[in-house]
Amino acid sequence: MRHGKKFNHLGRKTAHRKAMLSNMAGSLIEHKRVMTTVQKAKALRKVVEPLVTRSKENTTHNRRIAFAVLRQKEVVTELFNVVGPKVGDRPGGYTRIIKTGNRQGDNAEMCMIELVDFNDMYGKDEKKKTTRRSRRAKTEAVEAAPVAEVSVAEEESKEESAE
Repeated sequence: MRHGKKFNHLGRKTAHRKAMLSNMAGSLIEHKRVMTTVQKAKALRKVVEPLVTRSKENTTHNRRIAFAVLRQKEVVTELFNVVGPKVGDRPGGYTRIIKTGNRQGDNAEMCMIELVDFNDMYGKDEKKKTTRRSRRAKTEAVEAAPVAEVSVAEEESKEESAE
């Protein structure tokens, strides 16, 4: 029976799975996005999200826990010096999974997993500049324009008659 076994084994033994997810987490932190299968991305999210949460508070204890998972000193430094401060105000949801279609060889469902705050295309809503204009203002402007033209025409006719 498999009661209470909720995580995906990904068709690998425990040591292989942990090593693979550790390396993928390091690559994600280093490059800010990784192309992989959807199932691996969902498993990777469960590894990376707690590490990013720990990186908000730069303590020796949190660094040692991150190093125990990642096993790369440069990646831990990147996590605590670059990623942690940038996501400091975000309450969670540090990764985004974007499906990219199926792989050519075996038709596996592929995706791109990325750190949310490091993407330039998403998240920045360009607000259109809107000005509120009432109907009354438009009608007044339309009525005022012909009056001005008429007054200019009248002045020209007055000048011609004066000459």
